[in-house]
Amino acid sequence: MADWLIEPDKNSGEKFHNYASFCVGTGRMGLALQKEYQDELRAVQALCGFEYIRGHGLFSDDMAIYQERRDPDGVTRVQYCFTYLDRVMDSYLEMGLRPFLELGFMPGALASGTQTIFYWKGHTTPPKDMAKWTDLVEATLTHLKERYGEDEVSRWPAEVWNEPNLPGFWENADKEKYLELYDATARAVKRAVPAMRVGGPAICGGTGSQEWVRDFLTFCREHSSPVNFVTRHAYMGQTPEHRGRYLYHPMCDVEYTVAEMAETREIIDSFPEYKDLPMYITEFNTSYNPFCPIHDTVLNAAITAGLLARLGDVARGYSYWTFGDVFEEMGVPTRPFHGGFGLMAAGNIPKPTLWTFAFFSRLKGRCVHRDAHSVVTVKEDGTWEGVVWNEGRENKLFRSTVALPGDAVMALTEERVEDGGSDPLKIWHDLGEPAVISKETEALLRQSGAPRVSSRRIGGPHGPYTLEIGGSGVCFFRARPLKEEADPGYDYSYYDSRD
Repeated sequence: MADWLIEPDKNSGEKFHNYASFCVGTGRMGLALQKEYQDELRAVQALCGFEYIRGHGLFSDDMAIYQERRDPDGVTRVQYCFTYLDRVMDSYLEMGLRPFLELGFMPGALASGTQTIFYWKGHTTPPKDMAKWTDLVEATLTHLKERYGEDEVSRWPAEVWNEPNLPGFWENADKEKYLELYDATARAVKRAVPAMRVGGPAICGGTGSQEWVRDFLTFCREHSSPVNFVTRHAYMGQTPEHRGRYLYHPMCDVEYTVAEMAETREIIDSFPEYKDLPMYITEFNTSYNPFCPIHDTVLNAAITAGLLARLGDVARGYSYWTFGDVFEEMGVPTRPFHGGFGLMAAGNIPKPTLWTFAFFSRLKGRCVHRDAHSVVTVKEDGTWEGVVWNEGRENKLFRSTVALPGDAVMALTEERVEDGGSDPLKIWHDLGEPAVISKETEALLRQSGAPRVSSRRIGGPHGPYTLEIGGSGVCFFRARPLKEEADPGYDYSYYDSRD
């Protein structure tokens, strides 16, 4: 058992940059045309209130933006179609989301080669005609500006490509060709919407990834390329073990992951021209694979809590990959639980990590305590709020004493997800892990995913507040000054048999 003391201090001056609601990831943009995608996103957004959404496939063929038509006289002409784009953007904005635009992948007709990635065959080769590519970028952004207004669209960041340091995402991981693409694309962005922020290189981790950042900024400096922010990704999975289509691997710890991001931050700041330039982690998660069972677990929720408590120290924002399991990179999922990236499983079934984000999104007060297991804030009205977590891999029982200052009586509420409770994965397992579930079972799993809620009074004669988490878990607590408003004559304890 681990014992932990949480002792908030209103005068601590503790810094906590909470960007939990900054951005969330999505499968390719074309999936936004599906009803279940919309239902899942609306449910997640109602709980977490994300500001931006980012995903692949803006220019992929299923969005039908880039088209080449042959006239009767035999001349091939380029046409643009924004029908699907408008539907997707309208739906995002209606939910209070703005796009964090990822400019990719290559339209098939414009690709210089045949290499594709994923089940849905996103083209990952450079353009065969750079001028046609930049015309496409400029025309698309100009259309968005005309439809939604320049002031609005100027608030949408634009990131050039995705993980070009991996040969699967960018042919041969050719750095020179990526930098050429970046320069031409960034200039097209600024021609279309001068105030729009643009950046890259959207690299993932691994050998040589930090050099990509250094070489990217060196190139931008030497070529006066527009760059308003730097992006990279953060995944924690180490060398994997494969079992059928599923992947398992140990995870780097939070300290290691934050240190890797801090190294990128230091590289950016080593350039006088780019010191303090915003860094965004435009994808992060535990595993980088959409068939890794950790994503469905309470352990994932607890690890993510540790990341949300720390990533703001080194990045101006971060984006969890992804909000839902309407996702097809490795094929269409066939089971409600399959290790998908999403915060929400098929059928609007909440996974534990959804609540980690919902809990952190509520922390709006001033931070007065932060450590390896907790973040606590206080509001002007004297309300204390906190998130406490335990990964449970070493400490199966985590017990914490929360010592709030003062001796006033407070009304305490707790909401928690933990091993064996508020865990639809366990219910599904106990039901035999059915590949197909009935609507009744789907509703049961959805119901079981809600946090367990409890309440009590603390402080004064009620004594100290002790919080326990059995195994892995995440708990949100709120302690507010007690205000008695009882209706004279009403006494529910008259029928209470618990005593």
